[in-house]
Amino acid sequence: MYSLNQRFDNEDIPQEEYITPGHVACAGCGASLSMRLALKGLGKPTVLVVPASCCGVIPGPWPLTAMEIPLFQAAFETGGATISGLKAAYRKRGMDDICVVGWAGDGGTFDIGIQALSGAAERNDDVIYVCYDNEAYMNTGIQRSSATPEGAWTTTTPVKEPKSEPKKDIDEIMVAHRIPYLATATAAYPHDMTAKFKKARSIKGMRFIHLLSSCPTGWRTPENLSIEVMRLAVLSNIFPLYEVDNGEIYRQTVIPDAIIPVDRYIHLQGRFRHLSEEDIIEYQAMVDKRFGRLKERF
Repeated sequence: MYSLNQRFDNEDIPQEEYITPGHVACAGCGASLSMRLALKGLGKPTVLVVPASCCGVIPGPWPLTAMEIPLFQAAFETGGATISGLKAAYRKRGMDDICVVGWAGDGGTFDIGIQALSGAAERNDDVIYVCYDNEAYMNTGIQRSSATPEGAWTTTTPVKEPKSEPKKDIDEIMVAHRIPYLATATAAYPHDMTAKFKKARSIKGMRFIHLLSSCPTGWRTPENLSIEVMRLAVLSNIFPLYEVDNGEIYRQTVIPDAIIPVDRYIHLQGRFRHLSEEDIIEYQAMVDKRFGRLKERF
């Protein structure tokens, strides 16, 4: 069971570091926190493929890098295809032990890269695809994506016309491919997150991990509240943490002691500041309905 004030020690989290000080992420960036923990769970030998995104910039400008593992840059729409091709190349060279990981934002996953991702999943290629989801195109100016929540402000959905469509359910889209493993995770629960990456590495075939990744700039939150806002997303059932084996066996991995109302999550973020109390009541009903459907599968 977990609560908002949960504290974690470092037991069972590997001490090795694969992303070093000196990267150029914004203060409080959920993406850099997520990558640090994910790589601890994956270990070596691992290579990353990063389509156009914040994480294509964070390691630093060539020839400098903050990464302790190989990183390949890919075009926005080619994440799934590039990891498939790279894994095939390593296998051809007798290097099948190398874990090939795609690391893409929500724009490169939910939208621009979904065709290549679906192809890799349909083929059940032996790769891991990670979506660090900060719910907008943050690297290019906070534009709306299909991962942007309903009612949220972005630079292309201004306060007078916030996003009117619900967030795309990428997890159920991937489950429908019947891939061997899918998981949701967040850096606010580091033990859960590293355990899922360790498990993903031990499985053959396509694995998909969906990370909620706070963005202080785009979410309009204080830098020091990145972990808290991600934890509130879990405790309010906005972003439940679970895993799915073979598209059939659902397991909730973090069960809150008590469910927190969504307004505690919403009120921390300037991107929702324009919402009325009636809007928040509707948001709560939407979250309850969505989680109710999911809960039937646990």
